Amino acid sequence: MLDANAKPGGLNEYGLATYKTVDGFAQQEIDWLLSIGGIEIRNNTRLGREVTLAELVAQYDAVFLGMGLAGVNSIGIREPDSAGLRNAVEFIAELRQASNYAHLPIGRRVLVIGGGMTAVDAAVQSRKLGADEVSIVYRRGPQDMSASGHEIEWAKSNGVTIRHWATPKEVLLEGGAVRGMRFARTRQDGDKLVETGESFDLAADTVYKAIGQNFVTQPVGALVELQGGRIRTDERGRTSHSNIWAGGDCRIGGRDLTVEAVEHGKVAALSIHAALSVANGV
Repeated sequence: MLDANAKPGGLNEYGLATYKTVDGFAQQEIDWLLSIGGIEIRNNTRLGREVTLAELVAQYDAVFLGMGLAGVNSIGIREPDSAGLRNAVEFIAELRQASNYAHLPIGRRVLVIGGGMTAVDAAVQSRKLGADEVSIVYRRGPQDMSASGHEIEWAKSNGVTIRHWATPKEVLLEGGAVRGMRFARTRQDGDKLVETGESFDLAADTVYKAIGQNFVTQPVGALVELQGGRIRTDERGRTSHSNIWAGGDCRIGGRDLTVEAVEHGKVAALSIHAALSVANGV
């Protein structure tokens, strides 16, 4: 198993709020997995950097791609180079690997742009680590937020303010440091989201971007067919290349859920077993 990170575990190790999976949960699962035997993990091995997909196909009878979504979506405006403007997923990963939270820089006034689980995680973590004011700003109404109702109430109960109907227009800087963000008010016009012409500013020293991630296609090259920016597979996870399978968020048609990624892996493993059995006359 090849893993780009220094530790295995993927989303469970690097992508979940620290209060959700405590006491080394992800590594406990890895330890259990390795106890089965016959499994080798190669860390710090990134597809497209240390090894290519073509090399893997030449070396192995079957390859499974479970790379997730490594790219972070832009907020759609100019994003100045400032330490106060960060990707929420990077903040969460940093927290997951920190040995002492007291050494982590946490803003006093924090804005989180987005409406999903990652936005809630970044906002609540900021509050729990001492931020004075934390707001989640979402461009549509509460009914459109992808975070669950439970997560939204959890954020509110931890002192997070949720502001709807506002879209980013400008990151405000002072001396190269973030001092706030300008928003345009929005409204629904039929099936379109439009700006009302009104705007407002919110003060902040830290802004986290949490408006979704995307699949980085470069590492897979032209060996597999893509659809909608993700890998196209059949219902059993097999790609357009007969020796390559894929599952999880990098595969088209999924719901971006951990439980579904696990199912993809199980179904693909059965498909791989069947294919190799046929190839070897079993």
